[in-house]
Amino acid sequence: MGDLPTELLARDAHAPEIQAAVSKDQYPAGPHSLNEALATYQKLFEQYLDGETAIARAPLPDDLSIRSKNLKASAYFLDATLAGVCAIEHSDFSKDAPKHTHVLIFLIEFSREPQSDQPGATWIHGSNKARTNARASEVAVVLAGYVRALGYGARGHVAGNTLLNLEALAQRAGIARSENGLLKMPFLNCGFALAAISTDLPLEIDLPIAPNASLGWPDSGAYMGKHGTRPGWAESEAELRPLHWGRYPMETLKRVPEPTTLILREEIIRNSKRADLFTRALAGDLGEKAKVQRMRFATKHPLAFAMTPLIRNMVPLQGTYERLVPAETNGALSDAQRNAESIKALAYFLGADLVGICEAEPWMFYSHEAQLGKPIEPTHKHCVVMLLDQGFETMEGASGDDWISGAQSMRGYMRGAFIAGVMGAHLRRLGYSSRSHTNAESDILHIPATLLAGLGELSRIGELVLNPFIGPRSKSVLLTTDLPLAFDQPIDFGLQSVCNMCMKCARECPCNAIPFGPKVMFNGYEIWKPDVEKCGKYRLTNMKGSACGRCMKTCPYNREDLVESSRLLELSIRVPSARRALIDYDDQIGAGMRNPVKRWWLDLEIINGVCVTPGGVNERDLDLDRTHKLAQTQKLAFFPPSLQPPMGTTASSTVPLDREAGLKAYANAEKPNQAKKRQK
Repeated sequence: MGDLPTELLARDAHAPEIQAAVSKDQYPAGPHSLNEALATYQKLFEQYLDGETAIARAPLPDDLSIRSKNLKASAYFLDATLAGVCAIEHSDFSKDAPKHTHVLIFLIEFSREPQSDQPGATWIHGSNKARTNARASEVAVVLAGYVRALGYGARGHVAGNTLLNLEALAQRAGIARSENGLLKMPFLNCGFALAAISTDLPLEIDLPIAPNASLGWPDSGAYMGKHGTRPGWAESEAELRPLHWGRYPMETLKRVPEPTTLILREEIIRNSKRADLFTRALAGDLGEKAKVQRMRFATKHPLAFAMTPLIRNMVPLQGTYERLVPAETNGALSDAQRNAESIKALAYFLGADLVGICEAEPWMFYSHEAQLGKPIEPTHKHCVVMLLDQGFETMEGASGDDWISGAQSMRGYMRGAFIAGVMGAHLRRLGYSSRSHTNAESDILHIPATLLAGLGELSRIGELVLNPFIGPRSKSVLLTTDLPLAFDQPIDFGLQSVCNMCMKCARECPCNAIPFGPKVMFNGYEIWKPDVEKCGKYRLTNMKGSACGRCMKTCPYNREDLVESSRLLELSIRVPSARRALIDYDDQIGAGMRNPVKRWWLDLEIINGVCVTPGGVNERDLDLDRTHKLAQTQKLAFFPPSLQPPMGTTASSTVPLDREAGLKAYANAEKPNQAKKRQK
C-alpha cells in the first residue's frame, strides 16, 4: 500500500486525462553539477529496459489483485514513492510497439537539497531531476526484468526513452493529477520523476483520482500517520537538519579515539581476495555442492535475479587509482572539513542512509587479486563509507532466510554501487582520483572501514558492524579518493556490553555458526568470530530460501525508527543497568517474529532459467530454548591467514578447507585480555 494514505482519496473511473508537465529542478545547474556523472549511469541503465523473456511462465496466482499488489510492493521495496496500475489503450503506444496490455507506473520523489550556502550545494543544485530520473530508470529496469523472469513480456519506460505518454498514464493509474498544467502527487509538495513498465501480464487496474478530490491531507489522523503511513510533518521536520547530517542523529553519540574492540594493526596480515569465502566456494574449496550453488545462491529469486545486470555492468565504471591532473576547481577544495561535509551531503542526496569517513590505512586493503594473483598496492588515503538500509518493512515480514533474503541484499548492493559510482565519477571530473568498492569488486575490507568511520560497533554477529539506528540490517559501499577529507572518529554506544549479555543471534542462527562464548583474537582483531564455513555453506546451499540474514532479523537492534524504538535505544545507551531487562523485553514482546501483514513477495525459485514453486520455505520464528540445546555442544572453526590459500593462488586452483586445523585454531585462540597484556 506504500507509505502514503492514497486509499483515502476519492476515485473516478471517468476522470479526464489532461495534458501536464512534470517537475523541474528548483535551481539551475552550475559548471560543477552532478549531471555529467549521472548521465553516464542513465545511459547504462537504459540499455536494460528491454530484454529476453523466460521460456516458460511462472506459477503465479490467478487472482489479478494479488499480481498487482505484488508488483506495487516490489516497486515500494525498491523505494518508489507511489505506484499504480492501468490498462493500455491502443492509442497510448507509438508505432511498432509491443503487444502489451497493462502498465505499472510509479513516481519517485525528488531528494532533499542543501541551501545555497550549505555544503554540497554547488554539486547538487540543478541535478535533482537527473538524479531522480536515474533512480526511476534503475527501478524500471529491475521491475521489467522481474516480470520477464516470470515469463511475461515487459519493457521499461523512462523520461526520454519511452513508447508511452507517462504523464497521461500517471493520471489514469491514480498516482498523480493535473493541476494548472503541472502533474501533482497527493499529499506531498516536492517534485518527482515518472517511469513505468508495460507488460502482457494481466493485472487488476486502479482508478484515477476524482477531479474534485483534495490532494492534501484529509484529516489530522492522516496527517499524524494514524494509518501506519508517513506523517504530514515529515518533510518540514527533515528541513530542520542540514543535509550533510543525514536523517539519523549520529552527532549525539559518544566518539572515541579507537574502536571499542581491540585492533592490533601491526599484527594484521593482509589476505588475498582468493581467501574470501565465496571466492573459495567458487574455486571448489568448500566442495562441489557449494561450488555449483555459488553462482545462483543470492539470485535464485526472480526479483534478485533482475538486479544482476546493473550490478555487474556498473563494475567497469568504478574507476581507477590513476593520479589525475588537478582541475581548476582543486584550489577551492583544499578545506578537508568542508569537503567531508559536501561529500556526505552528496551521498545523502543520492540515497545513502548513513555516511562516515575514515583513513584508508594500508592494512585494510586486500593483498592480491583473486583471479591472476596480482598484488594490490594501497593508494588512496581517504575512504568514504556508506550504509544502505535493507529495509525494516520487508525484514518484518521475513524469517531472514526465506526467498526474499537474497533480494534484500542485492537491492542494497545495487543502490550502493550506483551512489558510490556517481560520486567517484563526479570527483574524477573535478580532477581527483577516486574508486568505488562494491560487493561485486572491492580492493578494501568493508568491516574495518565501517568501524573506523564511526558508523557502528563490532557485534556478536561477528563480521558485522552494527549501527544503533538501523541495527545490523545494512549493506556497505566504499569510495576511496585523494580528495582531502576530514576523518570521523569511532563510536561507543554500549554495544559490547549488550552483545556480551545477549545471545539472541547465536540462539537463532540456523547453522549454529555464531559463538555463544566470549570474543577471541583473530588476525589482529578482537571479535566474536563466527564459523564462516558453517555460515557460508548454509547461505550458499539454503534450499528453502535465498541466502540468509536470520541474525539481522532477530537482533534486538532491528527496530523501526519510532518513538518507542528511540526510547529503548536511549535507555540502552544512557542506563547500562537497564540493558539486561531490555534484552529480555525484546523476547517478551516477540520481536523477531514474522509479521504476516508485511509479507508481500511471491515464493519462487529460478531453476534452469524458469521460475517454479520452490520445494519449501523457511518459516522460522523464535525458539527460546535453542541456547540450552546448542551452547554446550557448539564447536567452531576459524581460518587465519596461515590456513588460507597461499599468496598468489588463483581462482583456478582448488585448496580444500582444512576444518580440523580450523577447529584447533579456534580452540587455541588468544583471548583479548591476553593480547592486551602482551601489548603492554
